[in-house]
Amino acid sequence: MLLELETFTTETALEAATQLRKVLAARTHRRKVMGQEVLVPGQLGDALQLPRIINRLQSKQPRQRELGLEDFQELWPTLSPQTRGRVLNAIGWYDPKELDWEDKRSNRKPRVDPDK
Repeated sequence: MLLELETFTTETALEAATQLRKVLAARTHRRKVMGQEVLVPGQLGDALQLPRIINRLQSKQPRQRELGLEDFQELWPTLSPQTRGRVLNAIGWYDPKELDWEDKRSNRKPRVDPDK
């Protein structure tokens, strides 16, 4: 599932960034707090400045939205293929070339039965 950067709009980038934040927050790690092991949600989204990118993409100012889109387009290729796949799957994005003939989303003409 390779997504070309040119296909991102501010709307799709916002949707993908929001899902990316959820995917990264779902990762947990163990930390000892006062002698007890606890599971802590992932902080990678904050480290990648996703809240700032999402705020820019949601801005009413066109220049801020463009900056958010540029930031997201710079971030996207640095993510692992598995992470990108999870995000694209979560937002319902698919590659029509990878779909089966029977899948209604494939947008292909059905095969013609020569017996009919």
